[in-house]
Amino acid sequence: MGKNKGEVSDFSMTAKLLFRLLPVQVLLMSIGAINGIVTGIFATNYVGEAAMSAVGLYNPINLLVNSISTMLMTGAVVICGKYMGKNQVDQMQNVFTLDIILCTIISIAVAAVLIVMGVFDLTGAIAPDDATRAVFNSFIIGQALGVFPLFVGNQLAAFLSLENKAFRTTLASIVYIIANLIFNYIFVQVMHLEALGLALAASLGMWVFMLVQVQYFFTSKASIKLKLKGLVWDDAKEIVTIGFPGAIGNGYQTIRGFIVNGLITAYVGSAGISAFAASNAIMAFFWAIPAGMLNVSRMMMSVSVGEEDRTTLTNVMRTAIYRFIPLQCAISAFIIIMARPFTMVFYQNTADPVFDMTMWGYRILPLCMPFSVWLMHFSCYALASNKKFMVHLYAILDGFVCVCAFTALLIPFSGMNAVYIANVLNGVFCLLVVIAYSIIKNKKIPSTMDELMVIPADFGVDDDHRIELSVRKMEDVTGTSETVQKFCTDKGIDQRRAYFASLSLEEMAGNVVSHGFTMDSKPHNLTARAIVKDEDVILCIKDDCQPFDPVQRQRIADPEDKTKNIGLRMIYKIAKDFTYQNVLGLNVLTIKL
Repeated sequence: MGKNKGEVSDFSMTAKLLFRLLPVQVLLMSIGAINGIVTGIFATNYVGEAAMSAVGLYNPINLLVNSISTMLMTGAVVICGKYMGKNQVDQMQNVFTLDIILCTIISIAVAAVLIVMGVFDLTGAIAPDDATRAVFNSFIIGQALGVFPLFVGNQLAAFLSLENKAFRTTLASIVYIIANLIFNYIFVQVMHLEALGLALAASLGMWVFMLVQVQYFFTSKASIKLKLKGLVWDDAKEIVTIGFPGAIGNGYQTIRGFIVNGLITAYVGSAGISAFAASNAIMAFFWAIPAGMLNVSRMMMSVSVGEEDRTTLTNVMRTAIYRFIPLQCAISAFIIIMARPFTMVFYQNTADPVFDMTMWGYRILPLCMPFSVWLMHFSCYALASNKKFMVHLYAILDGFVCVCAFTALLIPFSGMNAVYIANVLNGVFCLLVVIAYSIIKNKKIPSTMDELMVIPADFGVDDDHRIELSVRKMEDVTGTSETVQKFCTDKGIDQRRAYFASLSLEEMAGNVVSHGFTMDSKPHNLTARAIVKDEDVILCIKDDCQPFDPVQRQRIADPEDKTKNIGLRMIYKIAKDFTYQNVLGLNVLTIKL
């Protein structure tokens, strides 16, 4: 299906915004991966192979911890995105406060369990080998001290992105990486604390990461703040309810981790655990890229659902398929080419069986990554649109059933490579499931993005009752306003309101082109959307210029000087509703007539 000029511009602006947000989110998601690489290097080069086995055995527990943190973050971001779409600040602050309270309670409980397991040697089911278990016990005690800042730091990063203050997360990430290296040097090389030192370095680094971010939320600039008075606890239940299906994938991956580790131990041995941990160490860094893609898409999708913005919702998915997946294919190819150098970061003896096992991990595992970008986005859309059954289905297939089944089937014959191949087959199978679901619901092969996503017909407004327009220069403004006036009259809107809609668009779009487009040397986009819904005319004007709030400008205008902001005064007077938001770096002005 062809797209008109406005839809193309809106897609370009959405794609540009997603790519602008992507580096910070990738950096955020790579923090744990960089920690894993540093930990792996110090483990294999300064402690021993048993320490690397401890890292591998801890991975399922780490997934469980992150799944709980992700559950809270996902639920809170989705709810806040919807409140942001409706410009409800008090509700956003309530969700933020409840999210931090839940993180504090749960993280303290998780840390206590890990400390008890390590101190009283209750880890036999995870690490049956006595020598490995002693190292593992020390490792989880040190990791327990970082659970609280990990929980809270992840939440703060997500809310900073909603506040359009992602630079602080970037700064926190850089400081964390430096601190982690310093702590590893002190605890492992200088103090010789071995596995305990590895874990303490990561934990103290997370405290640094959290503290750098938290300071912003106590400044006057923050619109999202802790609000302990008048808490509405119903939102706490909704955070968990919404976040649970999206995070359950990590929960399934935790179970998968224990099962796969058990199969590797039984059929390959401890060398296989070490190889899997080593291959995942650097792979985890590259996994931060699709995870970052998912984070920016999740924020955009949740806001779009709150606004019932069908166009932006489909454009986010178009960006994922036509921009993100090709990028991920190139990254996967790079990892495969670098398989041998990546392996030598951890193991230098090419005759050791663990070397080949690790290198094949870097050759095979990257093939599953483009498929994961696909499934992550469809699972994210299912979550944002409250399709709970599909969220659970995607999570249980991708996170548990397929990988475990394919591994169990292949490992007796293919050894360690079976684990890697199983992940690729899992990706192919899940892609087919998404397409099959679309075919079943549409009763035909999907031909549009709406059909592929199975967006309900009553979501937003249909194509006949909305129009997308693009403004790139001042000459476009007059033609766009005339098009809107004709569109309104064609849909039965009276001449007076049709004229006011045209006039409002001309005034506001003209201001953006005259002032916003010229404030810097960067290229900018403006899209205008006119909607006729329930006999109302709704104008939505989006641009990617510097933040400018016309609502606040009208409120502070000098009431005695009638010559200033005359166009803005007029529109503010005739509109039923006149709201402005800066959503993830976009100026969004909504006028209802």
